[in-house]
Amino acid sequence: MIDYEALMAREFPVVEHHYSEKDTILYALGLGLGTDPLSPSHLRATYERAEGFGALPAMVNVLAYPGFWAMEPDTGLEWQKILHGEQSLTLHAPLPARGTLVGKVRITGIVDKGAEKGALIYSERDMHDKATGKRIATVASTTFARGDGGFGGSDDAVRPVHTMPEGDPDTAFEFKTPVGAALIYRLSGDMNPLHADPEVARGAGFERPILHGLCSLGVASWSITEALAGGDFTALTHLQLRFSAPVYPGETIRTEMWRDGADISFRARVLERDVVVLNNGLAHLRGPRFD
Repeated sequence: MIDYEALMAREFPVVEHHYSEKDTILYALGLGLGTDPLSPSHLRATYERAEGFGALPAMVNVLAYPGFWAMEPDTGLEWQKILHGEQSLTLHAPLPARGTLVGKVRITGIVDKGAEKGALIYSERDMHDKATGKRIATVASTTFARGDGGFGGSDDAVRPVHTMPEGDPDTAFEFKTPVGAALIYRLSGDMNPLHADPEVARGAGFERPILHGLCSLGVASWSITEALAGGDFTALTHLQLRFSAPVYPGETIRTEMWRDGADISFRARVLERDVVVLNNGLAHLRGPRFD
């Protein structure tokens, strides 16, 4: 069972993460970029000599992270029932294509939803460039601990999600994920067998291995800059969303967008099943098109 005071005070190790252009390219390939090897947009993320080559902003999600810490016995969490509920990222400076980031996680809130309703755990990770000390990014997550409600409650409140606009989206972008995407994406750090082992996936109630939620997020973030920023993925400075359903590798993700100046409301659905998989999304773009 959760010990509220102990979990809020939990001390996480400082993680130093060195990555190279090869890792940057591998991350982009894991999203499915490179399926059109003649496209300048694909090459900017997958070929180190391409004009404008750089790291996709959403790559910060897989850098300087301490791993699946909920599995550690002293957390008191029933980790087998944990789901990834929400994710956000904020870029304070462009992510270099190679370098060393230093990151540290902290718990920022825990909400007891009740004995049969689980708990919400809010966490945040700040990352700095080791060489310069510059603050690069802040990543925040909401973990839904389905088996850990009823620990005694707290004063923490459920944090609101972004409200989606009414009416049809202003634009949309479709991207078909490769059938082997999860097997590549997992090499960027998330080795959970749920995304590779058919038996594990069936045991969890899925017909086959599912795509990582953060992979779907990466596809949506790239789709937004493709549709609205002329392919300049460095225009993305903030993104937040709620995970609402899994994606199977090989499915087509349609990212639907509503523009309000530099702020972009968005959601993503899988066309083959007409299911919304990412919802309550908000992105912020910078540059001449948005200033």
